[in-house]
Amino acid sequence: MIRIGCSGWNYQHWRDGVFYPPRFAPRRWLGFYAEHFDTVEINMTFYRLPRDTAVAKWVEETPPDFIFAVKMSRYVTHIKRLRDLPPSLELFYSRIRPLVDTPKLGHVLWQLPATFQRDDERLAQALAQLPRGRHCFEFRHESWFAPEVYELLRRHEVALVIGDTPKRPFQSHELTADWTFIRFHEGTRGRFSNYSESELEEWAQRIERWAASDDVYAYFNNDRNGYAVRNALWLKERLR
Repeated sequence: MIRIGCSGWNYQHWRDGVFYPPRFAPRRWLGFYAEHFDTVEINMTFYRLPRDTAVAKWVEETPPDFIFAVKMSRYVTHIKRLRDLPPSLELFYSRIRPLVDTPKLGHVLWQLPATFQRDDERLAQALAQLPRGRHCFEFRHESWFAPEVYELLRRHEVALVIGDTPKRPFQSHELTADWTFIRFHEGTRGRFSNYSESELEEWAQRIERWAASDDVYAYFNNDRNGYAVRNALWLKERLR
């Protein structure tokens, strides 16, 4: 399985023809997005927890086979830094309960801060407490990219996020589960974080190799000027 989408859909600068039609009501944006993509990454849960009524609407407004990737709260990853997980996880999952109760919850994304250096013991404790379901970790400090960390992830069937950005060239393409999760942050050959077609073609070939044995989920986070939409649609068409 290959699924391509964007990191969010609620961007004001995607209005007036950039992606959404002119004078198109924001309340209809998710439905419109779901006509073009079958998955989305929810970033807003990183900054604030949604009301369960809002989450219920996400479920109602998307097709039956639509998949959400939900980002873990920064309170857990950046403030608590993976300590004291049970109460935080209980609150987080209670807020996304309408999604948890459906097949539409694909993955939970854990993004660690760039100042969080490798701590195998703390990671192992966190992995042992993860709720059922698919989880993936995005490390942003170079020290985490080591065989021992990969083995920890494999032991718990957790995917290493493949983050693509020239700011973190040390991020590896290691597969640690029977699926993988790619986050496209910014291209290196296009302008203003846009990906060039040659870059996207290289990624298409990688994804085809990985998809021969593993599920692949990829999300474009370069929302400026609607580049995320353009790049995601190009890659989706190429991999069709």
